[in-house]
Parts: sequence; structure tokens; C-alpha cells
Amino acid sequence: MKPIKLQTNISSLEGTIAIPGDKSISHRSIMFGAIAKGKTKVTNFLLGEDCLSTISCFKKLGVCIEQEDNQVVIEGKGIDGLQEPSQILDVGNSGTTIRLLMGILAGRPFHSVLVGDESIGKRPMTRVTKPLQTMGAVIHGRKNSEYTPISLTGGPLDPIQYSMPVASAQVKSSLLFAGLQANGMTTIVEPAKTRDHTERMIGKFGGSIDVDGCTVRITGGQKLTGTDIHVPGDISSAAFFLVAGAIVPNSCITLKNVGLNPTRTGIIDVMKEMGADITIVPYDEDAFEPSGDITIKTSNLKGITIKGDLIPRLIDEIPVIALLASQAEGVTVIQDAEELKVKETNRIDTVVNELKKLGANIEATADGMIIKGRTDLTGGTVSSYGDHRIGMMLSIAAAICKEDVFLENEESIYISYPSFFSHLEGLIK
Repeated sequence: MKPIKLQTNISSLEGTIAIPGDKSISHRSIMFGAIAKGKTKVTNFLLGEDCLSTISCFKKLGVCIEQEDNQVVIEGKGIDGLQEPSQILDVGNSGTTIRLLMGILAGRPFHSVLVGDESIGKRPMTRVTKPLQTMGAVIHGRKNSEYTPISLTGGPLDPIQYSMPVASAQVKSSLLFAGLQANGMTTIVEPAKTRDHTERMIGKFGGSIDVDGCTVRITGGQKLTGTDIHVPGDISSAAFFLVAGAIVPNSCITLKNVGLNPTRTGIIDVMKEMGADITIVPYDEDAFEPSGDITIKTSNLKGITIKGDLIPRLIDEIPVIALLASQAEGVTVIQDAEELKVKETNRIDTVVNELKKLGANIEATADGMIIKGRTDLTGGTVSSYGDHRIGMMLSIAAAICKEDVFLENEESIYISYPSFFSHLEGLIK
């Protein structure tokens, strides 16, 4: 596809945006609605390609799902109501779909085959397949079940006590879905706290789960009941406009109904520490998923060090944090972020290579990157490499570039934020 020309040298961003629904919560609302008994109604569902892949897979598993705009109704028959698929389950570009779905299918007494796009074919699956095999699922895939296609035959599951070697909400969630079907109590210990949407949703659907710091316990055999879910705006999508508002001159942007789950707000903590002029007005703090409005203004920023337990709370936002750091005074160091290497792309190398093309002073390290600011960005031709977060980060970078910027593979952005470009254009003054 021909590269698109991005908006550059923007003098001001002003206005209000309603951020699209959270991707993680949208995925899980379909999954829990499908395995619960009764009707589940989801509002503000994210109409991105990843979440639509989840709907497609569960329809192939015999679940009745009706969708009208961003409202979805799922007629759940309980987890025993899932049916053996006659077709291959294609997850598209969605790592969340394939990893969590394997946890559900691990306990189902039938055979399934899961595939995805080229990117999914390169992403590691043994972090999920090995513990599921220990529980009793029969799983085969390329290179010892490391890569798709994955063939999975489920059945009765044994509970496990599992210490996760990598902090991953996808792995934890997959094992929780399997644990809901196991004969006894499954215990999962995280090396650091990751996003807890699955735990919250188990409670929302009437289930019981015990969370004690980084230890999560779930007892099998529970029956879930359909419910209503309102999906707050995705803070990972909001992050691009938070950074835009901070680095584009003369800017003031308000983002409405953004999810403020404490396991996801690392981006806000980092921006505040860097000196961002950011204001939050929370909604009902007792809600199933907390949310609120965020206002960001052009800011004087300083470099900081980002590492440790903070990393899992902002792993998806690191590409745009790197851009933010390029406009901060001093040096920003990002450490403990090896997980970036196994995302849609190797995000350490991709972020560094693409921002360098625009003139950023940035270097890759074994577990992160070092960014020296403040640097004037110039222009050039860059690529998302099929990674939606890289594509959006580069589009925001272009806003402060002095010369023309062309983006290859911009279509990847529609995976998580179909209205991204129209929202950006609406803010330009």
C-alpha cells in the first residue's frame, strides 16, 4: 500500500474526545458472556479488528452474538454450551484472543485449531501452552507448541500452583479461565502485578476469586451468570492524545470516560513524574471498572527512569512514552521491558529505529531504551510494521515534525482505534 502523508508541524491541539472502548475489557466481555448463562449486554464495545476476531471465534463455537454499532448482546448457555467448531478459529492479529481462548478451550471436551496472521505466527505461545498441558489439555503446535497453528483437545483439568516466569495478564487470564473448569483450586503467582480485568469480571459475572497481592486463587466448577457491562474508554488509546497534548504547543485536550483501573494507570504516573500538566476528574470510584475525564495541557517535561513493577502497568504505552521522552529535558531510561520484544513487533528495536529516522536521540538496550531530550524532530518515511501502537505513536510524532512525514502500513491502526485519524484531525486548530 502507498504510504500516507501525516499531519506535521501542528501549531495547536484543542478539544474533547470520547475515547473508544477498552480493548482488554471488550475482549473479556465477549468471553465471559459466552461462558456465562443468560444474556450479557455490552455497551461501548470497541469495534476494532482484534475484538471483532473474538466475536467471530465465539460464533464458531456456537454462541449467539448480536452486534449493532458498539452495542453487543451475547446469549450465553454456560461453558458447557460451547460447541466443537467445524471451522478453524482465526484470531487475526489478536494475542489476547488466542491466549485467553486456549484457557477456555483447555477444559472443553472437543478439538479446535487456532491460527492467526503472520504476526501471531511469530509470537510465543508456550508461556500458555505449557501450564495448560500440565493441567491436562492436549496441545500441539509448531516447534513444541511454541507457534501457531495450534491444535487443542480439551477435557478434565487438574488444578495447578503456578509461579509465572513472566508478568503477563494474558497468561494469568488464560490460566484463570482454565482454573474455572479445573477440579479444585488453582493458584497463580505473578512476578509483578498485571492488569486485573479478568479478576474484576469474574466477580461481575457472579463468580468468586481470591486476590492477595500478586497471588490469585480460583476454584473450579463455578457457574457464571450473564450481566450488563459498560466498557470505559481505553487508557492505552488515550495515551497517544495525552502525549500529543503534552508535546504539541498551545494545546489543551480533554479525554472523556477513560478507564482508570489502577493496574493500567502507569502512563499517568509517569507523565506526572515527568512534569505533565494533567488533571483527572474521576467518576464513580465504586464502579466495576473505575473511569473519569482527563485533561492534558502543553507541558515542560523532564527525563526520568522507568523500571521495575511500574513496567507491567504501562507496557503497551512504552512506544509513545519514548516519544514523550524525546521532548523532555535530560535523559529518560526505560528498563525491565524485555516483554516488548515479543509484542506485535520487537517494540524495542522498532521504536528506536523509527524514531531515529525522525531525528530522535534514542538507543536500544537489552531490556529497554535510553532517550536523550529535548530533540527537534525533522521528517522522513516511517513504518508501523503492522503494529497499531507503533503506527499511532509515529502519527503523534509527526505532529511536531518540521518536515513531511510519510507512514507505511497505517491500516494496522484500525486494529485498536478505527477513529484515530478523525479524532486527531478534529483537534487541530
